Amino acid sequence: MNQKQKNMIERKKAVFNWSGGKDSALALQKILQENEFEVLSLLTTIDEETASSSIHSIPLGLLKKQADSIGIPLYPVPLSKDKTYKKGMAEAVTHFKNKGVSHFIFGDIFLADVRRYRENMLHPLGIELVEPLWGKTSDEVMKDFLKSGIKTKIIVTQADKLDRTFIGREIDRDFVRSLPNGVDLCGENGEYHTFSYDGELFKQGIDFKISEANLISHEFKLDDGKVKSYDYWQAEISE
Repeated sequence: MNQKQKNMIERKKAVFNWSGGKDSALALQKILQENEFEVLSLLTTIDEETASSSIHSIPLGLLKKQADSIGIPLYPVPLSKDKTYKKGMAEAVTHFKNKGVSHFIFGDIFLADVRRYRENMLHPLGIELVEPLWGKTSDEVMKDFLKSGIKTKIIVTQADKLDRTFIGREIDRDFVRSLPNGVDLCGENGEYHTFSYDGELFKQGIDFKISEANLISHEFKLDDGKVKSYDYWQAEISE
């Protein structure tokens, strides 16, 4: 048995939690290059009402095109008022554990409360968490991203941090230089979200268009129980 065959046998089965954005793409590219895991599927939570991703609002059709181009099947997890994130993920874990999956991979960088939430949810279900970008600074991650060749555009901004002129901007060195003070380079605090559409990770580029940006509001429940509303510029993207 040669080393390549041995590595194929020893690889741990995993699911990659796919957002469709730059950190997710960078983390997946890193995982595939290191070849420690056999990634059976990309997993994305979907708003059942809008048929788009629950975080970046990427239409399901474009998410499937990303997955097809990457060469890993997409497993959408529909969420609704009756099916919460926790319930949807628990059902997904059951599905994938039956296929031998032992690890779920995410593209988080430094938000400890987010990682703790994921661990508290997945560890009791017998799933280990993998975070290939964890512990790096945003500056380090951005430098890695710019070297990666992945092409990405901004599709959402937090309105009080970045105005609508940032919608549709390419993530490049000019963008990095233009960021206002107080905005995380990688948007890790929610300042912006992205759509990755080309580069080494993809077998072919994803055709898509941005028609316009709309101002929308989302309410979030804080740790103290209070509800706070945030405004966002949200691009309408389509195939």
